[in-house]
Amino acid sequence: MNSLKAIGLASIAIFVVLVTGAPVMAEDKGSAPFYGAGLGAGLGAGLTMIGAAMGFGRIGSAALESMARQPETAARVQTAMIIIGALLEGATFFSLVICFMISGKA
Repeated sequence: MNSLKAIGLASIAIFVVLVTGAPVMAEDKGSAPFYGAGLGAGLGAGLTMIGAAMGFGRIGSAALESMARQPETAARVQTAMIIIGALLEGATFFSLVICFMISGKA
């Protein structure tokens, strides 16, 4: 377990060094897809999708656990789950629209 933790910390340290060192060594390439705003928009869209997937998973698991514990409240829990899912989906779409707007300016 100790060596696995060391490998994880080393990989995080290498990632941070590469990400923070890239702007220092960057050349002016104009608006290439892997430069500046295009890279930021791509990372933002990916993180948005990961966050939305995690959110939907937690909503579903909590709702199913609640329905399993108290089956008589299943209708109310399902309604609340759908409302929360819709709000999460709206925030996800807003974030993706912002990412697409940024990538259009790149």
